Amino acid sequence: MKKLINDATAVVNDSLVGFELAHSDIVRVDHELQVVYRLDAPRQGKVGVISGGGSGHEPLHGGFVGYGMLDAACAGAVFTSPVPDQILAATKGVDGGAGVLHIVKNYTGDIMNFEMAAEIANAETGVAVETVVVDDDVAVQDSLYTAGRRGVGLTVLLEKIVGAAAESGADLASLVALAHRVNGAGRSMGMALTSCTPPEKGSPIFELGDDEMEVGIGIHGEPGRERRPVAPAKEVAAMLVEPILADLDFRGADVIAFVNGMGGSPLIELYLMYAEVAKILEASGVRVARSLVGPYITSLEMAGCSVTLLKADDEMIKLWDAPVQTAGLRWGR
Repeated sequence: MKKLINDATAVVNDSLVGFELAHSDIVRVDHELQVVYRLDAPRQGKVGVISGGGSGHEPLHGGFVGYGMLDAACAGAVFTSPVPDQILAATKGVDGGAGVLHIVKNYTGDIMNFEMAAEIANAETGVAVETVVVDDDVAVQDSLYTAGRRGVGLTVLLEKIVGAAAESGADLASLVALAHRVNGAGRSMGMALTSCTPPEKGSPIFELGDDEMEVGIGIHGEPGRERRPVAPAKEVAAMLVEPILADLDFRGADVIAFVNGMGGSPLIELYLMYAEVAKILEASGVRVARSLVGPYITSLEMAGCSVTLLKADDEMIKLWDAPVQTAGLRWGR
């Protein structure tokens, strides 16, 4: 294992120190509980929006804390859910009197711990807490860590859209309805060319031959639909896009198209993949209204990519275009 670390057991703590130093104009960090807060949180009268999950997916989630997105993010250990104490502190820390929304990827540990924190927060402070679960992965119905579909790339788009609505003053009930609408209109599929190595484990999560790729991989290295020989990018794009189009009717729709890097694939390859995805969408009668390309929800140094399509209505596109200022996304401000 070759990594730029000091101590395999302190990677998350050490990284958060650097993250706060690099982005002190946007965030502050509770280093004891490993919670990233928007610098001006809590905002009185604004619904607090928080998320979180295992570390190793950067910039998700801490990189999306700031104006127009999240108010706080909880950083668990690598590929491990944050604990209820972290989530409880974040919930209380962003409560501006208008309630708090939890955005949770569909993994069993995440759901259990966010639910527990929500119940405690409501009992202790009376804060209204609502939860929306993201479950956009079409690759598998159930996995090692989930009942139902996994929450993957759509999480980034949902946090941006719902975060913009919260910034504009939308109430908690409206945000919950919007988040459910986004989740219902988005689908994702991913693949891997290599495995990745969590620092404390010190060895790859799984093995792939030099001529193999895993199609339908999860963001923690969970098995996908099938293992196949490595193929040209245009064939890989079809393997990812066709199951998405088969799962939800996107014909004639405007979409936000997101090609995400898993951490180890360079942008030259991701843009090449986007070109292939765009060809398939055009041939399928799907209009790309907005696009995003880059490593935004990663799996450490895993090589590979995922595709997310969101059938976006006018309100979603307007909220996507709204100003945002975070470490990971920044435009219009």
